[in-house]
Amino acid sequence: MILLEKGRYRARQTDDPADIAAAQALRARCFGLNTAADHDSFDVKSVHILLEDSTDGTLVCCFRLLPLQGRDLPNSYAAQFYELSALAAYDGLMMEVGRFCITPDRTDPDILRLAWAAMTDYVDRAGVGMLFGCSSFAGVETAQYLDAFAVLRARHLAPKRWLPQIKAPDVFRFAAKLRRKPDMKQAMLRMPPLLRSYLMMGGWVSDHAVVDRQMNTLHVFTGLEIGAIPAARKRLLRALV
Repeated sequence: MILLEKGRYRARQTDDPADIAAAQALRARCFGLNTAADHDSFDVKSVHILLEDSTDGTLVCCFRLLPLQGRDLPNSYAAQFYELSALAAYDGLMMEVGRFCITPDRTDPDILRLAWAAMTDYVDRAGVGMLFGCSSFAGVETAQYLDAFAVLRARHLAPKRWLPQIKAPDVFRFAAKLRRKPDMKQAMLRMPPLLRSYLMMGGWVSDHAVVDRQMNTLHVFTGLEIGAIPAARKRLLRALV
């Protein structure tokens, strides 16, 4: 099912096992896993979106979507790592965005734009009120990301009413530990593109990062209330739909 097309790329929703296997292989490559495919129990519960180069069918990006109500948050992927009881009170449909990755040999910004447009299309059709997920930094060493974490601490922490609490055994408590003035250039260079997009639209993060050695990442819980997205950015996203 083709959702959108922009330039040389198309986004489509799929439940075809061969498509999902291709996405799992791309995920393993992007996350640097020592395995041919990345798969877990959430794949069978989720809606899968693939972005392809329409000229040759090459898979360039993939992610999965899992719609949930607040009471269902314990069944989310993120709930394995974050204590989310505060968010359980959210009154509306939520959607977890997971395993987002773009093939490392493509740097075309249209890929990320089309991915967001595809998400926007799904959000609008389903009536989603909040997006959330785990935004990943490559590797598990914090030193290279301290400026990025300092920016998150200074500008983008979750509202207290939604703030996720610590659950994972290995975390970096950047909000409590960092007191540095960030180098904004370095912070933006080190900030993952997906997280940067969330923040530009009014997103927020947990006050700590989880050290996920299985996936070889550091990740922060990220939330974005659809109603908080600036009107101009909503128009830009919907112009692609």
